[in-house]
Amino acid sequence: MLKALARTPRRWAQLATALVLLLVPHLSSPPESPLLEDIRARDFIQVLTRNTPTTYYQGRQGPTGFEYELARRFAEHLGVSLSLETTSTISDVLRAVRQGSVDLGSAALPLDATRRGVHFSRPILELQPLVVFRRGMPPVDTPKELLGLSIAAIADSGASLALRELQKRYPELSWKESADLEVADLLHMIEAGELDAAVIYAHQFKLNRLFFPGVEDGFTLGKPLSLAWAVPASSGLGLLREVNRFIDDLREQGLLDTLIERYFGHDDYLEYVGARLFIRHVHQRLPEYEALFKEAARRTGFDWKLLAALGYQESHWEPDATSPTGVRGLMMLTLPTAEQVGVDNRLDPEQSIDGGARYLRSVKERLQEEIQEPDRTWMALAAYNVGLGHLYDAQKIAEMRGGDPYDWNDVREALPLLQKREWYEKVRHGYARGGEPVIYVRNIRRYYEVLNYVDRSQQQFFQLNQRAPGEGEDAPLFDIVPPVL
Repeated sequence: MLKALARTPRRWAQLATALVLLLVPHLSSPPESPLLEDIRARDFIQVLTRNTPTTYYQGRQGPTGFEYELARRFAEHLGVSLSLETTSTISDVLRAVRQGSVDLGSAALPLDATRRGVHFSRPILELQPLVVFRRGMPPVDTPKELLGLSIAAIADSGASLALRELQKRYPELSWKESADLEVADLLHMIEAGELDAAVIYAHQFKLNRLFFPGVEDGFTLGKPLSLAWAVPASSGLGLLREVNRFIDDLREQGLLDTLIERYFGHDDYLEYVGARLFIRHVHQRLPEYEALFKEAARRTGFDWKLLAALGYQESHWEPDATSPTGVRGLMMLTLPTAEQVGVDNRLDPEQSIDGGARYLRSVKERLQEEIQEPDRTWMALAAYNVGLGHLYDAQKIAEMRGGDPYDWNDVREALPLLQKREWYEKVRHGYARGGEPVIYVRNIRRYYEVLNYVDRSQQQFFQLNQRAPGEGEDAPLFDIVPPVL
């Protein structure tokens, strides 16, 4: 054999190369995770997302959103900084990932193993396609009732995949697709009568339904899909494996479920009639008092929309409101509270709003310094309703039960116990209707969310009740998916 090799110099070269590769393993193949190594070397990860309520947006306290929170935690997991950029469409995100111009795509991407050039992570969140339609129409409860309706879906979102499967059963089915719209746009178009129905995801509707009370959920369509992250297929498997390890760890620790609950787990505390009434009052009543709320907010440091939400919970923005217990005015001040903050006419909207804001500020300042935001605000609101003494008692009960007296979630669970003798006899101020402040804070938070959404939508997403997507030069272009007759 050696003689044969000796007669063939090329074979000698091959043998020498093999021996070198065997003795020096790191030269035998290119690095398996070049992108992951590059990310750690440059000390930041480039993530591309979309500016939507379910992914990433600028909130009152800075960047927020379900996928932003995940991306931030993943960067911390890697020990690097997060470099976040946004683009308009899902196809833009996938194109950038495929080309390797970003490290990771995180933008409500449906897991689609047929897409070339990208690797998808393990599932993060279930995506259940849902048909929604305009309230007041005949109910849309079955697939057959979609026939003949004006239906739309967001291109590349995965929701249209369910429609394509349905079209196999109903070849006459047709719908529109656009990459230029978001869920809020589709819901607005349904309310405005420009669409009859749309297919979005159940968690998206849950997040937006209070803002669009003219839209109703119909039925789930097809099997659930999965939300996942995308990484370039051309850069090794190291980053993908690290992403999957991160997701697995979050799931095992229960943190993923906690984040899903935080962003998508809200119950519909405002029922349909209440939501419609609130939004009508936002347009009809709030403008008269908006300047007063803003001035009171400027003086006290609160967000004016929080004060407005408090005022609505108290009186529905009725300056002459009076309760059987004697609290009066737009902010429903008791007589002792009014005297404490220097209000001599509780029925004067300016005095009431200013006095209510200053009283809320005084309550908040008397809370223990260990309480951090946003819990500090929620506890101040609870004390505005039930009294500071009873809030202190609820904190004591929370502590007795092994909870954290400075955490709103633990105090919220303790407050209703003030109605039970076995607990209220153990604290200083005795019995209180402790369930009321829990509902009170919950409702204010929901009103505040709606006001924030309206304000944010005017600045970032679309002009609520002003934009007409079907008109003008900037109208979105729909691709029509025709029947397959």
